[in-house]
Amino acid sequence: MPLDLILMGPPGAGKGTQAARIASERGLAHIATGDMLRAGVRDGTPLGLEAKAVMARGDLVSDDLIIAMFRERLGADDTGAGVLLDGFPRTSAQAEALDGMLDGLGRHIASVVVFDIDLDELVRRLSGRRVCRAAEHVYHIDFHPPKVEGVCDEDGSELYQREDDHEDVVRARYQKQWVDAATPVLDYYAGRGLVERIDAAKPRDEVARAVDLLIDRLDGGS
Repeated sequence: MPLDLILMGPPGAGKGTQAARIASERGLAHIATGDMLRAGVRDGTPLGLEAKAVMARGDLVSDDLIIAMFRERLGADDTGAGVLLDGFPRTSAQAEALDGMLDGLGRHIASVVVFDIDLDELVRRLSGRRVCRAAEHVYHIDFHPPKVEGVCDEDGSELYQREDDHEDVVRARYQKQWVDAATPVLDYYAGRGLVERIDAAKPRDEVARAVDLLIDRLDGGS
C-alpha cells in the first residue's frame, strides 16, 4: 500500500526542508501545489494551460482543477511508493475532494504530519534570515552569521532581508495562512484521527528523527 502523507505547518516551520529529505531517502514523491501548477504551465499540458488561463485572469485555480491535476500527477511512476502532499489541501472542501479521489484509486491519507512552532520562535527564525543578492546563499544573524556583517562569505555580495521575512509580514502570514486557513483542515483530519504533531522548534536533526520515527511506525502498519 502506498504511504500517502500530508505535511502541514506555518510558513518557515521547516516543512519543505523535511519534505525534500524524506522524499529523497524514502523514495516518496514530494508534490507541492505551486510546483505542480508551474510544471503544468511549463509543459503545456491541457490542465496546465487551463490553470494558466485562470491565473492570467487573476483568479484562483478551482478545487476541481487542482484535484484533476493531482489525479494526473498520481499517475506518474514516482508515486508508487507514496506521496508527500505539501500545500494541499487548503480547505476542508479540498480535503473531502482529495479523500474521494484517493478512495477511487484505492489509496488513502495515512497521516497528516503537522510541524508545530510557536509564533515568537518563528518570528525569531525568519526575521533573522539574510540572503545574498548574487546567488541567494542563506545566513541567519543568530544561528549562521556571515564572517563580515552584511556580506556573503561565498561571493562578497550584499546580504538583504526578504520582504516576507519582516516581522510584521511573518505575523500576518502566520495568522492568515496558518491559524485562519489551516484550522478547518486540521479539524477535518483530526476528526478522522489522522493528525500527528512534530515539535518543529527543535534543532533540525531532532525534528528529522521525530519525523522518521513517525513514518517508520506508519509504514510498518500500512
